[in-house]
Amino acid sequence: MKKNYFCSEKQKHEMTNRFSLTLKFYFMKNKTILLAAFPTLAGLVAESKANEQKRGQASLFSKPKLGYGILTFVIVFVLNMDLNATPSTQIWIPSTDFQAWKTLHLGIDNYLRTEKIDGVRGAGIYDIGLTTGLLPFKKFQGEIGVDYLSMGDNVYDDHPIYFNAKLGFPEGALFKNAPAIAVGAANVGLKKNLTNYNIIYGEIAKTLPIVGRLSIGYYTGNEKILVDENLKKANSGLLVSWDRAMPEISDKLWLAVDYQGGKNSFGALNVGFSWAFSKNVSVICGYDFYNNKKAYYNMNNQNANSFTTQLDINF
Repeated sequence: MKKNYFCSEKQKHEMTNRFSLTLKFYFMKNKTILLAAFPTLAGLVAESKANEQKRGQASLFSKPKLGYGILTFVIVFVLNMDLNATPSTQIWIPSTDFQAWKTLHLGIDNYLRTEKIDGVRGAGIYDIGLTTGLLPFKKFQGEIGVDYLSMGDNVYDDHPIYFNAKLGFPEGALFKNAPAIAVGAANVGLKKNLTNYNIIYGEIAKTLPIVGRLSIGYYTGNEKILVDENLKKANSGLLVSWDRAMPEISDKLWLAVDYQGGKNSFGALNVGFSWAFSKNVSVICGYDFYNNKKAYYNMNNQNANSFTTQLDINF
């Protein structure tokens, strides 16, 4: 028998208070790094209010409440951990980095549309993700992760869970001066022909003196949903990136440019920088120029360019 899990007004009030107190405590401990999370939280709150108005009641396990619960749990957990690891993406595309064994990475990303298309500013995209190291070896590495992704659309947001995984070899692992190699899967959703993008990719990367790290690869995915604005197949393309730490300016600064090919909603040129507030916490700020602004990323909105902030915490 299917159970119904609904919050009373008292329960919702208590849940909000606990969440607010947790954030206040975290902000007092580190006033800087929480700033990148504010757009995400604001978006989730707005989504929660809109959903309650449409549905007339809020489920205890509805998307916004689940998002609050995940974020609250992770923040409390992080406050009691010794953080140490590196992120495994560039600004937009996967990288050849891997989350280390017995470490965990928390990412809180948001994408805010900076333009209107036909007078409409599309909904923001909000992503809370956890990634952990999969293998205990130094020369053969892997990771696996899960994301709670809000697309600003009730159809997609009824299926917000996505999975990812990656295996490969770091630079120099296979032989002297060997490039890094990574193969993986991303955006593996649970709803057939809606969120199961099932992107499979492969990349190689090499760090060059002075120049920085250069990466190149290729991806392919579900041809039924990786389409252009005319619903024609657009499910593959190049993956290219450059990134470099900038110790000439500051050891805390990192720059990157990456590109994902294709006329689907994922295709984009992305530029940005990261600032490390500590060895474990950094924030990426970037801008996304989409290849096909006419492509739809949810049921109603087209691909206007976006500004992104990404809070990365490693523990």
